[in-house]
Amino acid sequence: MTDAEDARAELLRLRGSIDNIDAALIYMLAERFRATQQVGVLKAEHEMPASDPKREEQQVARLRALAEEAHLDPEFAEKWFNFVVAEVIRHHTEAKEGR
Repeated sequence: MTDAEDARAELLRLRGSIDNIDAALIYMLAERFRATQQVGVLKAEHEMPASDPKREEQQVARLRALAEEAHLDPEFAEKWFNFVVAEVIRHHTEAKEGR
């Protein structure tokens, strides 16, 4: 094999790994949203607020620490969490409105 062929084979191997990780992330997000939807129903049934700022603050701190341990940018981890939480709150609000 030439260097170019070796590089192409390595590229394909790495892309296959990335594709598998992306698939796992999608399934993990789906599982997370199933759990948060149950939380939304529970909150709606008991007239609890859709958002819990104290919990969110604790989670941001926890996820930033985990990101540092994993050598992932903590700012990115926080942005990801905020993006997910915004969607969760939207689901909780819809559950409260009976959608």
